[in-house]
Amino acid sequence: MIHDGHVHTPYCPHGSTDNLQSYVEEAVRNGFQRLTFTEHAPLPAGFQDPVPDRDSAMRKKDLPYYIGEVQKLKQFYRKDIEIFTGLEIDFIEGYESQTADFLQEIGPELDDAVLSVHFLHNGSGYTCLDFDEHSFRHLKECYGSLERLYSDYYRTVSKSITSDLGPYKPKRIGHITLVRKFQKLFPRTFDDTEMIRRVLDTAAAGGYSLDINTAGLRKRHCGEIYPPLPFIKEAAARGIPLTFGSDAHQSRDVGAHYDQVAPYVEKHYFPE
Repeated sequence: MIHDGHVHTPYCPHGSTDNLQSYVEEAVRNGFQRLTFTEHAPLPAGFQDPVPDRDSAMRKKDLPYYIGEVQKLKQFYRKDIEIFTGLEIDFIEGYESQTADFLQEIGPELDDAVLSVHFLHNGSGYTCLDFDEHSFRHLKECYGSLERLYSDYYRTVSKSITSDLGPYKPKRIGHITLVRKFQKLFPRTFDDTEMIRRVLDTAAAGGYSLDINTAGLRKRHCGEIYPPLPFIKEAAARGIPLTFGSDAHQSRDVGAHYDQVAPYVEKHYFPE
């Protein structure tokens, strides 16, 4: 089954104004048989969004409208494509109990979900590492070196896998090499291969699947898949289930670059 398992919507404040139907139409046009809407879930209770416009995630009051709209699309397009209600859940270290409470509340309404790391605690507060190059530079300065920043990012991703977030915790881990988003601006003088392999070890041991996210190919300072192809091959060789995700924030990107990862994701994981 050809599945795009990571798609956003206009409910994302930092996304486009393309309506949900346009995302579905693009998926159908590109021959996809399954589509998961994974809008950024409301951030945990008590957590203050550190980006300037505080627009990292949807507002909680919009959540029922988002779910209702996806439900309507499921019915309308039931003969053309299978649509799943999902969310992209942020793992924020220190807010595990609040995240578990939210998942307990919303989990029964979801068909699918992705668990991702966007925010790192830099000692004095939290920073969204992928917001822009300035935020990334700030994080690098807080950690004292690029290598320490990378190491803590991968540690946090591994912790997202091992943390107890309750029975509705997502089983798919999002873009595990997002820390490489600005690698052309901040080139590595070290090898992060073993750091990534430790994440793969943790995912394999826990029975988790990976989001094979092609958005990095569309980011001018990155230029690669999250994770890159050699690690996709390693994950497949370890038997880690893989699901393609375009991470589309506009309808024209639904299914983008699927051909580059198709051999590894066609027998993807999907929760029963």
